[in-house]
Amino acid sequence: MAGQRATRRLRRDDRGVTAVEFAGWFPLLIVVALAAIQLGLAGYAALQAGSAARAAARTASQEETEDGWESAGRAAVSDWLTVDFGPVQLCGDEATITASVGVRSVLPFVDNFGEATRTVTMPCD
Repeated sequence: MAGQRATRRLRRDDRGVTAVEFAGWFPLLIVVALAAIQLGLAGYAALQAGSAARAAARTASQEETEDGWESAGRAAVSDWLTVDFGPVQLCGDEATITASVGVRSVLPFVDNFGEATRTVTMPCD
């Protein structure tokens, strides 16, 4: 009988421990989840920069459409991202376009993750 009382008393003393442990781990879990999302956004920005540079270089390499390379590059990028075009070398033998897409931040303590930059060269017609 005395053993049962001691066991019941121990069980009552453990109430709420799980909630306290969860409250302690929760901020760390949130930061890890946001870091994973941030890594995905950085990869997506790099893919979008490559798509913009490729579309712009393809358009610039064709004689009949070489003036519309910038609009073609911007059209290849998602609307919520901004793309800038850096050094551009239009047709001699080849067209070279550099596109930079800013990486947005989801982490509250980091303001800027820089830019993802890709350069594409295509032979001219």
